[in-house]
Amino acid sequence: MAELNPDGCYHCGLPLPTSGIRYTQVLGQARAMCCPGCAAVATAIVDNGLEDYYRYRTELPRTAETLLPEALAKLALYDHPQVQRSFVRQEAGELRQASLILEGITCAACIWLNERHLQQLDGVVDVAINYGSQRARVRWDEGVIKLSHILAEIEKLGYHAHPFSAAQQDALRQQQRKADFRRLAVAGLCAGQVMMIAVALYAGPTQGLDHATAQILRWFSLVLSIPAMSYAALPFYRAAWRGLRNHSIGMDVPISLGLITGFIGSIWATLAGSGEVYYDTLTMLIFFLLCTRYLERNAREKSVEAAENLLRLVPAVVTRIAPEGNQLTAVADLACGDVLLIKPGETIATDGVVIQGESSADESLLTGESQPVPKSTGSHVLAGSINYESPLQVQVTATGEDTVLAGISRLLDRAQAEKPRLAQLADQVAAWFTYVLLALVVLIGAVWYVLEPARCLEIVLTVLVVSCPCALSLAAPAAFAAAGSHLIQRGVLLTRGHALETLARITHVVFDKTGTLTQGRPVLLQTEPLGPLDAATCLQLAASLEHNSEHPLARSFLAANSRALLPVEDASNIPGQGVTGTIHGRRYRLGNAKLRNTRLHAASPNPVGTLVWLSDEQQTLAMFVLADQVRPHAQALVTSLQQRGLQLAILSGDNTETVRDFAATLSISDWQASLSPAEKLAALHQLQQQGAVVAMVGDGINDAPVLAGAQVSIAMGSGTQLARASGDVVLLTEDLREIAQAIATSRFGIQVIRQNFAWALAYNAVALPFAAVGLLSPWMAAIGMSISSLIVVLNALRLR
Repeated sequence: MAELNPDGCYHCGLPLPTSGIRYTQVLGQARAMCCPGCAAVATAIVDNGLEDYYRYRTELPRTAETLLPEALAKLALYDHPQVQRSFVRQEAGELRQASLILEGITCAACIWLNERHLQQLDGVVDVAINYGSQRARVRWDEGVIKLSHILAEIEKLGYHAHPFSAAQQDALRQQQRKADFRRLAVAGLCAGQVMMIAVALYAGPTQGLDHATAQILRWFSLVLSIPAMSYAALPFYRAAWRGLRNHSIGMDVPISLGLITGFIGSIWATLAGSGEVYYDTLTMLIFFLLCTRYLERNAREKSVEAAENLLRLVPAVVTRIAPEGNQLTAVADLACGDVLLIKPGETIATDGVVIQGESSADESLLTGESQPVPKSTGSHVLAGSINYESPLQVQVTATGEDTVLAGISRLLDRAQAEKPRLAQLADQVAAWFTYVLLALVVLIGAVWYVLEPARCLEIVLTVLVVSCPCALSLAAPAAFAAAGSHLIQRGVLLTRGHALETLARITHVVFDKTGTLTQGRPVLLQTEPLGPLDAATCLQLAASLEHNSEHPLARSFLAANSRALLPVEDASNIPGQGVTGTIHGRRYRLGNAKLRNTRLHAASPNPVGTLVWLSDEQQTLAMFVLADQVRPHAQALVTSLQQRGLQLAILSGDNTETVRDFAATLSISDWQASLSPAEKLAALHQLQQQGAVVAMVGDGINDAPVLAGAQVSIAMGSGTQLARASGDVVLLTEDLREIAQAIATSRFGIQVIRQNFAWALAYNAVALPFAAVGLLSPWMAAIGMSISSLIVVLNALRLR
């Protein structure tokens, strides 16, 4: 097409300046641009593969708004900060992370293609695509590349990406399910009709069917096959074409080759009036393939149902308490510090702190805890939990991508997107198998063309169908998805792809003590009066002194005290010793033996735990014994792991006496105490050098290095964010027995994967020779291939 204004700017048509003209390559020629803006836009259009905008335009744009082609303009909207608020998370510096829906994903090859292409772009830091939910997590440097450019690159590959929304994801899934069902219905109807005609054609020679009638039936079969071949089988052709165009041969390539080859050969036989036709086999193959993929898709969606349920928890609108009255406000418009009214039965939309009211919250979908959790003033609440009995006023502390719920979702996505070693092996084997299969098809076809040309097409079609590596490609992903779904429902979150298979191989489980096998919160076990005051009065004095203290032990006294607190004057905190203060004119001290500075009037017992002394200026008044408590299910966990043949050890920073007594209580003989984080890591490495495969269970900042050093790490959900980031598995529930359940599930999962591999390889090894020598007909191959894939999926679902 000729330039619309040869003397003006090629992009906008305005007059060119007398100097400073810029040139951009468009449609193979250098085009003059009037300004840097036009040059930049033209370059973006060319780089994004949208040159057809120039090729087919019939007039120059009249306004600035029409300078961009519509497709690029829509993508550019996603660069706007306000638009990005709902789906983009800002990280350090210019780093950004977006959650996207990726439409058009049909197999593992689609995942590989998108990930490889995007990771080659300058500025793209990381790309992880979840095959089960078709969600993509993309991290990029905003200073180097824009999100619109990333989306345009995805469009160029033949896929479509847009911001993730749980509701939109569900709507797209329903739409896809309906489209799949329509194709399945068309294929089934065509296959049923063509099969009835095929019965007549097969029985014709023995029943006196004349040639003219048989030819008419073949034409009917051709006409009835067209909807199945053109509409129902379209997804196979699209996927195969994408793979070939991007130099990636997936399982849809041999399927499409078989369908097209068989259909062309059948049309030729129909036109010639002689030879075999395969309309029945082709339509039946399409029907069985669509059936298998429909069932596999449903199974896959059920496997990621737990993750999707998390994302559907947060409501879109909440009641915000404002000076002018309560207002209905969109969750996207909330900010930290806003106060929300959460009515009974409502879902909490953000993380926050209760500032008024008492109730309980259902956090089962977040933590696996089946019992409601009490909430009162000062309690933390999580987005996605449900308020039960009474209204609560909650002050927002985190919204959107910064909530615990969003963090769990990101970790879950990361785990499902990271391919375990077994899944990578399956993909590699399937890819090589496809190449080998195509080479074998050529070789077998050539041999049969020489030996018996009449059967060449039948044999080639059978080999293509029978050996499609569908079952092999599904063997590992289906099992990993089912196991992950089962564990998240029990409050165990796998955050790394390798976690499941590594858990199955562990020989040792190493525990930190405080906050892991124990509650991590000291509890007042004993109050021993040593002077004229009774135990309750001594506790009241101690709680009053600790009222304004930030020390962890302070909460223990406040929780145990049932009396009103007394006013304290001249309160003072002495680091490393305790607190002092004046109550009713008398000076009291509460702390360790260094602070006591008085004589005992009675012999002091020597219990296990932390000793805290209360004294005045003349005498010691009381001794308090505080100790961390064993978690309720710690003993059951230890017993279960020992029964499974695992070696247990404790690496703790606590003092020797406390750790020794604690280890004896749980019957753990291997323990080390008074260890620094570096010494813990050294002890772990020593175990690993002896051949141990170690699972480390920890909680807290000082556990992060040793968690990262273990082959697989389990972080307590109540631990610090750093510990969770270092954990391959996060225990969201307080029930320690789920650690043993996770190990049991991992071992069963690996067993299922091996069964799937064995079945897929055995099926291909047995069926392929039979097909190559002509002992299988194409319709048998179609049934066998579909049943093989279905068996793999159903076997994986046993993990749920």
